[in-house]
Amino acid sequence: IADAQGDADAFIAQQSEKARSVPAVAIKIAQRLLAAGRIDEAWTAIEAVDEKRSGWIPIEWEQTRIEILDALGCGEDAKQFQWACFERSLNAGHLRAYLKRLPEFDDVEVEERAMRYALQFSNVHQSLLFLISWPALDMAEELVLTRSTELDGDYYQVLTPAAEALEEKHLLASTVLRRELIDFALMKGRSSRYRHAARHLQECANLAGLIQDFGSFETHEVYQSRLRSKHGRKSSFWGLVVA
Repeated sequence: IADAQGDADAFIAQQSEKARSVPAVAIKIAQRLLAAGRIDEAWTAIEAVDEKRSGWIPIEWEQTRIEILDALGCGEDAKQFQWACFERSLNAGHLRAYLKRLPEFDDVEVEERAMRYALQFSNVHQSLLFLISWPALDMAEELVLTRSTELDGDYYQVLTPAAEALEEKHLLASTVLRRELIDFALMKGRSSRYRHAARHLQECANLAGLIQDFGSFETHEVYQSRLRSKHGRKSSFWGLVVA
């Protein structure tokens, strides 16, 4: 009813003082005040959230805060906050919006800086997801090959699409990702994943002949031989492997 009447105060009155510090509620209040042109009050509402507290801060809160800063005429503060949000989360939306704020040609240098930052990001899987989706496949390859020991084959939602995205031009990196998926399934005895692991092994075999240099990584023959030596008794897996 409050929204239908355009009554922001009626909506706010329904929220307790404690609830107003919850990000989801603060967003709703701030957006209604912003739409009503009550910018200073919108700022107070969005700032009721402690962004430094432990826990998840939704991107909608960050975006609303940026909108309010812009409405207040604090474009430089909005830009700095946008970059800080990107550094915290590697959210591509924040980076794209930040780049749009920059003068022509400056965006190229800043984008390169952002990619380099992503390479060193603490969460390797979040970094890989960002680089693949941007896309920055050369950087994704570098990430995989230099930080392979940090990869966890349990993250198939990230590693599988990344391997597929890299397989056309970055064959070794694609192979390394698939090996992580295979190793996890076999080492943990995840029989529900054996069918996928067998497929990944076949895909590694298909790529092997096209890889000229495996560098510090095992060749496919050595890798598969090690798998048989270590997991030879897992017949339910090897039965799925094409001879």
